[in-house]
Amino acid sequence: MWAVQIFQAVIGLSAGVVAAGGLFSFIVELGVVADFADRTHTGDKILFYEDCTALGGILGNLWYVFGLRIPAGMWGLAVFGLFAGIFVGCWAMALAEILNVFPVFLRRAKIVRYLTVFIISIAAGKGIGACLFFAKGW
Repeated sequence: MWAVQIFQAVIGLSAGVVAAGGLFSFIVELGVVADFADRTHTGDKILFYEDCTALGGILGNLWYVFGLRIPAGMWGLAVFGLFAGIFVGCWAMALAEILNVFPVFLRRAKIVRYLTVFIISIAAGKGIGACLFFAKGW
């Protein structure tokens, strides 16, 4: 019985490492950290920024997995909301900068004629996925 639990723990840990690696490689690919270091003229501290990004991901996972509570009250909620908004805004900005990938790909694949259909399909898929996510309460 303990062998099955160890096997499941190894599989779960491996899956978590792969998922986290994918997320952080996406952050690096978008160049969010490097772009902010460039804009603030603090490129000499980029290793510190990358360490903070990784530490934030690790601590966020620990809080989520173990269901830890932080008794910070309304002020803590306001600070968290501010940082969460900054995070989402940064992702939106980074994704907006690479959105020109779709038209270039579609033009090279010679499917310019159906560009509107592809964009509407992506938006509909995202909307349906969000509705299913919130309807199920996962």
